[in-house]
Amino acid sequence: MPLYEYQCDSCCHAFEYLVMGEDHEPTNCPECGENKLTRLMSCASFLGGSGDGVCAPSTSSGFS
Repeated sequence: MPLYEYQCDSCCHAFEYLVMGEDHEPTNCPECGENKLTRLMSCASFLGGSGDGVCAPSTSSGFS
């Protein structure tokens, strides 16, 4: 089940949305209710992210 991050274009509130089964993308901001959302690029944990929301390059030289 993918976890997506979104940001409201109106109030700049950022939030995560877990897609379960046939769920569709969210249509409204949970903070202000506006329907102008942008899906953000996320850091994947296998890339060496530290878990603090900051993407960091992996120390390994690639896949083996």
